[in-house]
Amino acid sequence: MSSTHEHAEDIEHELEHAGRDVGESFADAVGEPDVQDEAALRADARAEPEGPISGSLDAALPPSAPTLSQLILDRIAGTPDNPAFGSPNPDGSWRVRTWQEAGGEMTRLAAGLLALGLQPEERVAIASNTRVEWVLADGAVMLAGGANTTIYPSTGEDDFAYIVNDSETRFLIAEDQSQADKALTQLAALPSLERIVLIEGEGDGDRVMSWAELAALGDTRLAEDPGAVTQAVAAIRPDSLATLIYTSGTTGRPKGVMLPQSNWVFQGRSMQALEVVRPDDVQFLWLPLAHSFGKVLLSAAFQVGFVSYIDGRVPKIVENLPVVRPTIMAGVPRIFEKIYQGANAKAKAGGGAKAKIFDWAFAASTEIKAKQRAGLSAGPMAPARMATANKLVFSKIQALTGGRMRVMISGSAALNGDVARWFDAAGLPIIEGYGLTENSAAACVVRPDDLVFGSVGQPLPGTQVMIASDGEVLLKGPHVMAGYWNLPEVNAETLLPGGWLATGDIGELDDKGRLKITDRKKDLVKTSGGKYIAPGQIAAQFKVISALASNLVVHAADRNFATALISLDPEAVEKFAAERGLSGDFAALSQSAEVRAALQEDVDTLNSQLNRWETIKKFAILPRDLSEEAGELTASLKVKRKAVEEHFADLIEAMYAGE
Repeated sequence: MSSTHEHAEDIEHELEHAGRDVGESFADAVGEPDVQDEAALRADARAEPEGPISGSLDAALPPSAPTLSQLILDRIAGTPDNPAFGSPNPDGSWRVRTWQEAGGEMTRLAAGLLALGLQPEERVAIASNTRVEWVLADGAVMLAGGANTTIYPSTGEDDFAYIVNDSETRFLIAEDQSQADKALTQLAALPSLERIVLIEGEGDGDRVMSWAELAALGDTRLAEDPGAVTQAVAAIRPDSLATLIYTSGTTGRPKGVMLPQSNWVFQGRSMQALEVVRPDDVQFLWLPLAHSFGKVLLSAAFQVGFVSYIDGRVPKIVENLPVVRPTIMAGVPRIFEKIYQGANAKAKAGGGAKAKIFDWAFAASTEIKAKQRAGLSAGPMAPARMATANKLVFSKIQALTGGRMRVMISGSAALNGDVARWFDAAGLPIIEGYGLTENSAAACVVRPDDLVFGSVGQPLPGTQVMIASDGEVLLKGPHVMAGYWNLPEVNAETLLPGGWLATGDIGELDDKGRLKITDRKKDLVKTSGGKYIAPGQIAAQFKVISALASNLVVHAADRNFATALISLDPEAVEKFAAERGLSGDFAALSQSAEVRAALQEDVDTLNSQLNRWETIKKFAILPRDLSEEAGELTASLKVKRKAVEEHFADLIEAMYAGE
């Protein structure tokens, strides 16, 4: 989870498309432990950080297994006939596996990995989109005692090879031939890789084998040794490596974050303790499972036992929701922003009585709920007003999510407060969470009964948050990583004395111990006048305001005033042009007078919300959107500001000409 938040989280490109599609539809390894290098010695010599602290390490948590692997077996044995995972069939129907059925498949695959020679904590990479086979493969790796190296299917060949090679991955589970080819075309650079298993496709009789062949190999192993998998699970320790997630970050090579078995057990227990999830919940899971956020949701499912319907096909989200009728769903802010923008734009376009009713309903609900949360009377007519608003407006929005959504969870970036209030008014509350890959994704979460907009909530039970003297957010608890793979010097910078994890985020605690993230520590820039500006926060505000913008990159370091580069959402530009009868390709439309005028209005609105020294004095519109392929975005769509500024240096300098 997180807000501006994430130190180095990865959510792939499909998330941006998800935001567009859903919005439219709603609108219509560490070094050897006995060796201390100089950096580690310097870290040991530092004093433990001090500052205000929220949370307790001693909070009561529900009972659980000592390892995630054992937790999986316990869930299978405890509720064997309950539904576990739903997956779409080609005809549009859904197949629902019980825990016993899913467990049987995991066990066969785990035995297959053991037959291939997998040893404890050895790495098995999974390169696949979100689908039930990803969950089964991950479960098999856990039951075999291995560690899952997660790889985004959007990862390019260079980074793909780097991750497989750096992690010393022995086996790769690839979604299809295109993923397998990323390894097969550069086998000479991957000396540790022995076998590739295809989820879809046939083996080649040599290095590549099919999903069915791995399961059949497992059947043979189980026939010879029925207790092979349970014995493997029994040998796993709480501190055994479970997951190796490579974070893309905005600079440098990806870093492998080592997350032990016990980290995921803690996440499941904390979610259960807060009753964020319940046994009778129905989850719709579409987020990338290569992301730590997705792994938290799976851990909670193993701990609590609710059913998850899994389909990572972004264009199918809107179609799936009324069928699955989920009670919980996690998403990213961009999706919620697109829904918010799309619904409001449609209401405005409708005009007349419909627009007035729409605006009245949201204003009335927002007012009533704010008074109720403040302990004030909303007036005798409040129930009638809410009933009318629900009937005329909110029930239609709720129906698009299936009609029984209890709560939605937002993570990976900051959720705008106005967007959160809008969904709350519509009866679709969103609780925001915060965390990093380095602490297994979740550290804080807003409690459903303590909804505070703009906050990421209180620490999870068993977690502490400290605000250091320089404002940096520090975390402590059982979810903190074991370290970065093969990067002891970086560990010394991030893992501080006393067990604290340095997040790189700047934040503050309120009087109830709730955390608010204000910016990234390294993202603050100083103007030539000595004023500090937070580009990420300004960009997040703008993306809510502007329906045309895809990204806004603020430039102000050592300058007398702030400027911005604006990249546009291609689909939004196409729609904008169609509504106004404009013609031309994307590059031409982006530079049109009509688009610039619309963006100027959006920038003016943004500036009205900023301090004087933060305001955008000039902006340039880019002729194309930013991309991961050009090195301008991470896999989670975070902007690599330095790369963007280098690529468009001429545009920036032109805005400061004659300064």
